[in-house]
Amino acid sequence: MRAAIQTIASESDYCANRLLVALGRKDRALIEPHLLLRLVGRGQVLFEPGEDVETTYFPCRGTMGSLLVVSADGREVEAATIGCEGAIGGIVSAGHKPAFGRAVIQIGGPVFSVPTARLEDAKRRSPVFHDLFSRYADVLLAQMMQSVACNALHSIEARCSRWLLSTQDRVGQSVIPLTQEALAEMLGVQRTTVTAVAQALQARDLIRYTRGRVEILNRQGIEKIACECYAAVEDHFEKLLPEVALDR
Repeated sequence: MRAAIQTIASESDYCANRLLVALGRKDRALIEPHLLLRLVGRGQVLFEPGEDVETTYFPCRGTMGSLLVVSADGREVEAATIGCEGAIGGIVSAGHKPAFGRAVIQIGGPVFSVPTARLEDAKRRSPVFHDLFSRYADVLLAQMMQSVACNALHSIEARCSRWLLSTQDRVGQSVIPLTQEALAEMLGVQRTTVTAVAQALQARDLIRYTRGRVEILNRQGIEKIACECYAAVEDHFEKLLPEVALDR
């Protein structure tokens, strides 16, 4: 089901997405008349492979989406997670180009939406707008490249820990609404594998897992288990987009 329109965005709402805040009032005004605030739920698909990306989405604090690569037999593997630090949709393409992967909401909540054509027009009219989104495209590509290396080189426990840290950053709280099925899908492994990892982390008092939610009890402990990919991506993000980087 597609995301439903909730309301027209107001000035105070924009603080919920770091890219929109970084634009500033003058440059954000180029798309402001077309920005809408939408409420999306877990599992909602924003676009499918091959579809024209007609709308770009800016997740708010607490909302998170994923870019997924879909195999011929329907299996999915996550290539990137995107929260209030970024945008999903027409980041690089100049116009309505077909999507390569699937964009889906993993943690529901509010998002801003804008027609991609309006976003592209703003990039052409504003050097500040163009520069910000060019830098964001670079860090998004870096995340995808690191994800490829991570899936090939690191243990499932390290990958799971990295995912938990990245998700906590975007949700902004210690409790993450997350099922084992969803985490298994994102990591591209069997649910039983995720169950074993979750039990091991819980036995070490790093997390508390109950049905449909994970609570981070010891973030520093999880950081020690997580692979180098988490820090590598975050460091690159803070170097290229210091005005957008999340507070931790």
